[in-house]
Amino acid sequence: MILKAVFLGLEAGGKSVVIMNEDDAERLGVLSLGRVMVRFDQVVKTAIVSTSSEMISPGRIGVCKKVWWGLGLADGSEVEVEVAAFPDSIYFVRNKLAGRKLTYEEILEIVEDTVGEKLSDVEISAFVTALHSFGLDLDEATNLSLAMIRTGRTMKLDGGPIVDKHSIGGVPGDKTTLLVVPIVAAAGLLIPKSSSRAITSPAGTADRAEVLMDVGLGLDEMRDVVEKTGGCIVWGGSVHLAPADDIFVRIEYPLSIDPLLLPSIMSKKKAVGADLLVVDIPTGRGAKVKTIGEADLLAKDFMEIGSRLGIRVQCAVTYGEQPIGSAIGPSLEAREALETLMNRSHAFDVAEKATAVAGTILEMAGKADGKALAREILRSGRAEEKMREIIEAQGGNSEIRPEDMAVGDQRFTVRSENRGHVLWINNSSMAEVARFAGCPKDQGAGILLSKKIGDSVEVGDPLFTIFAERGGNLQRALERLEGLRVMGVGDRMEMLIHEVKERPVPKRSFTLDR
Repeated sequence: MILKAVFLGLEAGGKSVVIMNEDDAERLGVLSLGRVMVRFDQVVKTAIVSTSSEMISPGRIGVCKKVWWGLGLADGSEVEVEVAAFPDSIYFVRNKLAGRKLTYEEILEIVEDTVGEKLSDVEISAFVTALHSFGLDLDEATNLSLAMIRTGRTMKLDGGPIVDKHSIGGVPGDKTTLLVVPIVAAAGLLIPKSSSRAITSPAGTADRAEVLMDVGLGLDEMRDVVEKTGGCIVWGGSVHLAPADDIFVRIEYPLSIDPLLLPSIMSKKKAVGADLLVVDIPTGRGAKVKTIGEADLLAKDFMEIGSRLGIRVQCAVTYGEQPIGSAIGPSLEAREALETLMNRSHAFDVAEKATAVAGTILEMAGKADGKALAREILRSGRAEEKMREIIEAQGGNSEIRPEDMAVGDQRFTVRSENRGHVLWINNSSMAEVARFAGCPKDQGAGILLSKKIGDSVEVGDPLFTIFAERGGNLQRALERLEGLRVMGVGDRMEMLIHEVKERPVPKRSFTLDR
């Protein structure tokens, strides 16, 4: 069928999508969400079909940006359209929906077709849902890791060992990476750190680091920075190490499920050539992992998959029942991290966690008494000096000072109505308020804690301050705050958590940041 192309100007979520008139689609024998091959001047693109009775007139085909530029079309170009065969990977997705174990070849074909845009969002959703419902054993998790590595880019560095760290997330304010990378690099090791942006949290590591420097480096630029300084902190999305994961995450997020945690993390670590890896598993009532027992089981799986991929893995089970440090939000966290590197911060838990994780990495690499060495590198100023080298290599201002990082001028301080001690802090509620204030898009938005668990409190004492760049966002955050229990203050822990007076609608905070 020959149709005239019409430019829609739609991003279509990065997908290859075309819109056909319903009559044309019926004559061609294709339904909505089916596939067609669009051919122009010997170039062919496979696209997912949507149909319309009014938006596109008969004889024309609406084309999204990705297909338009991929085919090199001009307005009015005539394209040949024919039905595309369903890929075999759909049958493998059906097998998983039936609870069957998938082979490496089947998983690879699913991942290749996902990256190659041969599967629709509905079909990818079915695959992710099947993984959530039936689980994936260690063989499947390993094979999924290998498939994700094969369909992305990889980096090879001279020298070694190559070390890395990763946190499974779930605790706001965790700016540990901004200290671990320069400490480890200052010790003479190579640490090519690719990091995520926030998906459900107030700030991902890439969002924090972006306050200081460019994190959108390509793979070759990332390699150059590591070879020059020993370390880097870049956004994983810009280096395309495991592009399938970015697609899977878009499906996981609205469903509030995360079945790909293990292969997602391990594929990216293998892609940068990591030999040694420390996985930080924050644990506690306010964290993604609630108990030490759960954390130990997850650690066992990380270590097993690591051994299968040729990566030696150790896990650090860390305290996750309150935010790390006092700052939540990109600029506030970057400022606190730099203050800690400069030995000017009173956020002792930030330095404690960073030197513990860095110390584990250093000992894995053969350094004696790793935590003491990490503390000395931080105390001596060598970590700050290394961080400034990395900032300069990644296009930032190496002379930046903490006070140079702007924070929102719209602010409100929440004060205590009780006296006693801080008994608990609700991590998910803190994160939610910070996001309502504008995090992570507004770098200056966030929360600065004045009190943490165990601190004594008098009536009227400041508990925390909310920062926003716009008055409307501050108002939204305050309105949301009214419906949340964010911090508990009293003389002793209350035995009554809350009363259930009506049939409750189950709600669970969901953390998805990789």
